[in-house]
Amino acid sequence: MDGLLGTGRRLLPDSLNLVARCKTQWQCGRFYCNVRAKKLVSQHFQSVNLREDSLASQESKPGEMTCKSQRLMLLAGLICPSSPGCYHYMPYTVRAMEKLIKVIDQEMLAIGGQKINMPALCSAKLWKASGRWKLMGKELLQLTDRHSQEYCLGPTHEEAITDLIASQGSLAYKQLPLLLYQITRKFRDEPKPCFGLLRGREFYMKDMYTFDASKEAALQTYALVCKAYCRIFNRLGLQIVKVQAATGSIGGTMSHEFQLPSDIGEDQLMMCVNCDFSANVETIHQGETHCPACKGELVKRKGIEVGHTFFLGTKYSSVFNASVHTPQNTTVPAEMGCYGLGVSRILAASIEVLSTENAIHWPNLIAPYHICLIPPKKGSKEEKGAVLLEDLYDSIVQAIPHVEEEMVLDDRTQLTIGKRLKDAKKLGYPYVIIGGKGVLDEPYQFEVQNQNTGEILFLSKEAIIDLLSKLPK
Repeated sequence: MDGLLGTGRRLLPDSLNLVARCKTQWQCGRFYCNVRAKKLVSQHFQSVNLREDSLASQESKPGEMTCKSQRLMLLAGLICPSSPGCYHYMPYTVRAMEKLIKVIDQEMLAIGGQKINMPALCSAKLWKASGRWKLMGKELLQLTDRHSQEYCLGPTHEEAITDLIASQGSLAYKQLPLLLYQITRKFRDEPKPCFGLLRGREFYMKDMYTFDASKEAALQTYALVCKAYCRIFNRLGLQIVKVQAATGSIGGTMSHEFQLPSDIGEDQLMMCVNCDFSANVETIHQGETHCPACKGELVKRKGIEVGHTFFLGTKYSSVFNASVHTPQNTTVPAEMGCYGLGVSRILAASIEVLSTENAIHWPNLIAPYHICLIPPKKGSKEEKGAVLLEDLYDSIVQAIPHVEEEMVLDDRTQLTIGKRLKDAKKLGYPYVIIGGKGVLDEPYQFEVQNQNTGEILFLSKEAIIDLLSKLPK
C-alpha cells in the first residue's frame, strides 16, 4: 500500500504538470488535438505595410515604379526587392503562383504533356554547338567553375532537352508525339530590369519541347499546344491575342506570341479591324497599313507578351543528333517545337489589366485566398459580431469543406474595420465579409463585398453559405 501511495504521489504532480502544459499550449494556439486552427491574418508573414506596428514603406525610389502592377504588388507586400530585377515572392504570391501552375499542369497533361525538371546550370559546350553562346552574348548570365568549365544560367533549354533526347537513342515512333515540359526559374541578364515581375533578371517560366517524326505531325502538335494555351487564358478570364511573331534568337520557321493588350506593354501590335489577323510590328513591312489577309485597316496596340510558341523543325535535332525511328524502319531528325509561358509574368500582367489603381483584382482561379472575414474592432458597440463571425467561419467550413483552405480571418481587432478593409483591397480577396453594423440588427446580417465587381450585399449566414458554395474547387 505504501508503494502504491508513493507511486500516486509521483504520478499526480506529473499529471498536474501535463494539464498545465496543455492549458499553456492551448492558450498559445499550439494545441491541435482534434482542433483545426483558423488562418489568421496576424500570423501571416506579410509586408511591413500590413503590420500595424510599423510605418516602414515598401515604396521604391522615385521613378522606379513604372507600372500599376509593380506598384500594387510592392504596396501589398506580394513581392519584396532583392536586387535589380530579382524579388522575394511572399506567401500570398507563392499561393497564387501554385494555383496558376495547377491550371497549367492540368492543360498540359490533357494534351499528353509529361513534366520533367532540367538543371538551371547549362554547359557552354551545348550553347556553343548551337551557335547561341555568341548570338545571345551578354543576355546570358555566364559563369566559370573551379575547373575552368563555362556555364550559363538557362534562360531557355532547347540545347539541354535536345541533348537529353539524343543521349537516349532514337525515339520510337510509338512514343510520338513526345511532349516534355518543365516549370522552373529562368535567368536573363536584362540591361535595365523594369516593371517588377514583367521584366526581371530571374523569373518563372513554363517551357515545353515537342518531338515528332514529320513536319506535318509536328505542325499538328504545334496547333494542339496553341489551343491548350488559349484554354489556359480563357480559364483565367484574360483576353489574349495570338499574333504572328519573329523567331528571334530561338530560331525556327514559324512563331506566335500570346499578347495581353495593355498600355504598359512593350510590344507593338498591328491588329486588323475587319478580321482576326494580328501580328507583332516586327513582322510587318515598314509602312504597311492594311491587312495582308483582307486589306482592312491595321491599328496599333501595345501588348504584354505572356506566351510564345516556335516551330523549330530540325534546327536543334540536326545539331545534337536527336532522331526518330519511323514505321518505315528509317531514322530521321526529330521535328521539334518549343512553347513558353511566362508564369510570373502572367501573375503581374493579370494584375496590370484587371486591377484598379488602388485595389488588386486577381483572376478568380488564382486569387491567393478567396475570402477574408473582418470582425468588428475590439471595444466597439458591434463587438458581439466577433462571436457571430467566428460562428460563420465554422459554419462555412462545416458546410463547404473545400472553402476552408481559401479563407482567412483578419483578427487584428485593435484596428478599425476601415483600416483592415483597405488592406483587404490591397491583397485582392474576391470576397470580404464584414461583421459591421448589420450584426446589431434582428435578424443579424453580414456585409459581403465582391471586390472584383464592386457589389455589396447584406446577407444572413445561410445566404452566405449558399453564395460561397458556388466557388470553384
